[in-house]
Amino acid sequence: MLQRKLLDLRPDRIKEKVGSKSKVCLLSSKLIFNALKDQACIVMACNTRIKHVIPGIMRAAKELEAVVAYELAKSECNLQGGYTGMTPADFFEAVADYAERLNYTDPFFIHGDHLTVKTNREEEIAETEELLKAEIDAGYTSFAIDASFNELEDNITVTSRLAKHVVDLNMGLEVEVGEIKSAGSEGEITTVEEATSFINGLKENDILPNLLAINNGSKHGNYLEGEKIFIDLERTGEIYEAIKDDGIRIAQHGITGTPPHLLGRFADYGIRKGNVGTEWQNVAHQGLPQDLVEEMGKWAKKAGKDMKFANRQFKQEIDDLPKKHLEKIADLAYEKAGEFIIAFRAKGTATFVAEQIVRQP
Repeated sequence: MLQRKLLDLRPDRIKEKVGSKSKVCLLSSKLIFNALKDQACIVMACNTRIKHVIPGIMRAAKELEAVVAYELAKSECNLQGGYTGMTPADFFEAVADYAERLNYTDPFFIHGDHLTVKTNREEEIAETEELLKAEIDAGYTSFAIDASFNELEDNITVTSRLAKHVVDLNMGLEVEVGEIKSAGSEGEITTVEEATSFINGLKENDILPNLLAINNGSKHGNYLEGEKIFIDLERTGEIYEAIKDDGIRIAQHGITGTPPHLLGRFADYGIRKGNVGTEWQNVAHQGLPQDLVEEMGKWAKKAGKDMKFANRQFKQEIDDLPKKHLEKIADLAYEKAGEFIIAFRAKGTATFVAEQIVRQP
């Protein structure tokens, strides 16, 4: 009975995509974060640039009864394929297909990570808006609008325009203030005043997000050798205290490289979503044939690019891996996902969310 009620809460377009008999429980993240907002736990959001890690993550989530999200950013997955070689439709189909095959019936969501707008130019805003609409059409149920590169007023204006598409559909919404940097670079930590001014500006435009991503010292990507890992949890907690009465919680980016014993503490400072991206790339590379990894490395070095950009160039070889490598990648992902779920205090969250949201009026 609980499962049936839960499946009834899926968006109509998701029911149409997966079929009336499907038990794939793909929900709006708005439902999920509303249920978890006062629970000291973190939903692991996985940027699965190489899709072969997905079954391992799902197996761990199923075993530990944890809500998990699957996401790709604009740079990773777009209408041209991004550097993963996947379009939004490709990514949705990959996640949904694995869920069906694995009988994965716990609540989860598919998230459009970093729908980025770096300027206030109409051309760039419209481009991101087109991608957002494509993700909606593909079946995503959660979206992160990132105009944090802009000055505050432009960030509010651009975010409000794009977020309206999400709010009108009652889907989950993440927004960002304070640009989160790449490993090896520096940025200003988001202040409480910046965060509250940003949220108040969005509210004036009838936009109320579920999550706020901030720059609290974390970095995207692998940390450089010797680089200090610094995340200002005190500032994070101050921002959380300032926005929590609006039902907004914190999204933490740049978790790869953070010592596991620190991760659980994040939840005590209002963090409810933790992005894990580069970690899955690292895991997948461990399971790829050594000769393929070497070829990818040679290509990246010659192109002067990070190894992740080789994913698209070698997509066919990666997609056609022999069974033993697929199994190795899935097993490695299963182990790593279990570690993160436990560290994030997320064990049992799927059951908790299911019970909470079916009781909501």
